[in-house]
Order: sequence, then structure tokens, then C-alpha cells
Amino acid sequence: MKKVILFVAIVLSIMPVLFAAGVKEQPQDNSLQAVLDKGVFVLGLDDSFPPMGFRDEKNEIVGFDIDLAKEVTKRLGVALKPQPIDWNAKEQELNTGKIDCIWNGFTITEERKAQLNFTDAYVNNSQVAVVRSDSPIQSLKDLAGKKVGIQAGSSAADAVNGAPDFSKSLKEVVEVKDNLTALMDLEVGGVDAVVMDLFVANDNIQRSGKSFRVLAEGLATEEYGVGFRKNDQALRDKVQEILLAMAKDGTMAAISTKWFAADITVFGK
Repeated sequence: MKKVILFVAIVLSIMPVLFAAGVKEQPQDNSLQAVLDKGVFVLGLDDSFPPMGFRDEKNEIVGFDIDLAKEVTKRLGVALKPQPIDWNAKEQELNTGKIDCIWNGFTITEERKAQLNFTDAYVNNSQVAVVRSDSPIQSLKDLAGKKVGIQAGSSAADAVNGAPDFSKSLKEVVEVKDNLTALMDLEVGGVDAVVMDLFVANDNIQRSGKSFRVLAEGLATEEYGVGFRKNDQALRDKVQEILLAMAKDGTMAAISTKWFAADITVFGK
């Protein structure tokens, strides 16, 4: 009887150890507290992506997303630091801790959701083709056999790759560092069209006054969100909470109206 009691006692004593060994310890989420402690929220962006985030004539980083982020960090009680990054390596910049988020017309996709932690979408957008005003091209089908420029690592690249029939019809897809370079190539005839975000296309045409036009037929629809590291749930949730408050009190609509002359936001609606 004593042996039985001793055996049971031994089993009971080692069960917690066995159980702990079988359960992976979850990493502690101090993402929000880390930002509060350092007093700075580092926002990763492509600083040539108007009107979402770009440099003005004073070389200061401004834009719709920047204004949203400024209000978020104001309410969070920390300073905003916009950090230009290589957009083609944006996930690496985030995962190595160089930035706290990616916030610059960042399209939510299933592939990105598997790797990152997104807020809800705050704006709907679409991918479109831009051509020179004197171009005979009137539709996406007219781009068959033509050269198309895109920004490397962008949602435009995803849109082109996600439309295999369209992609196969093209003569060549030319990847460049940013949309402004792609549009310069279009202007001098290096490519026949540029696939890019509708907002960016319209803003560039309006600001530059260059002879471009947007094809009426879009290539893909998309949603913009703020991307965080997968395990940074606390920071993501706090930014989400503040954005929702901004949507409810009209601040988000006011910022949108400043940049687009209308409230184009969808957050909380």
C-alpha cells in the first residue's frame, strides 16, 4: 500500500512539469508599453507616395496618413517619427524592430495578414492603369503586347500578378523603386502604362499637371490598413481604439476632407 501511495505521489509531483513542457510559453506582449516608455512611435513609409505620405516643398514628410498618425500619437501621448524605408523590404524593416508599424497606403491582403497584424481597413482604393493623354490605349485589353511599369513590392505588383491573363498578355513588366520613377518612365515613353493606386495617380496628375489619364477600367480593388508585427496585439488594439474614436468624433472625416475634399474613410462604418 505504501508503494502505491509513493508511486501516486511521484506521478502527481511530475505532472506539472510534464504539462509545462508540452505547452509552448507565449511571448509577453509589451508592444504598447514599449512605445509608451520610449515616447516615440516610429512609422515606416515610402516618402514618395502622395497624398498618403510624401515630402513637401520644405522637404517635410506630410500626407493624409501622416495627419492620421499625428492625431493617433497625440492621443497616445507620444511623438510621431515618420521613418522612410525601402518599400520592397518593408516587412523586414518591421520585423527587425526598426519601425513600429507600416502605415502608408498599405494594402491588406490575405498573404500579408498571414505575416502581419492589421487594423481594420480605413480607406477603400483600387489599382488602375495610367497612360499618356495622347495614348491610343483605352482599356486594359489594349495593353496587350505593351510595357507596363510598377513599383517593386507594391500592391500594384500583387494586382498584376493576381490577374494571370492580363499579366501574360503584356510584353514586359518593368519594376522600379517608386511610383514617381515609374511615371517619369511613362512620360518619356519608356513604358506604355503604369499600374498604381488610384489615389496616388489622381493626386500626381492634379499636382504635376502632366498629360496623363487614368483608364476607367480598374485592375483590382483594395483596402488600406495599418500593419504591425504579428504578436504586437496590444499596440495594434490601442491604435485601432484611437482610430475608432477619431471616426466617431469626426476627426478622421475632417482629415479626409482636407486631403480629398470629401470623407472617403470607411473606418467604423
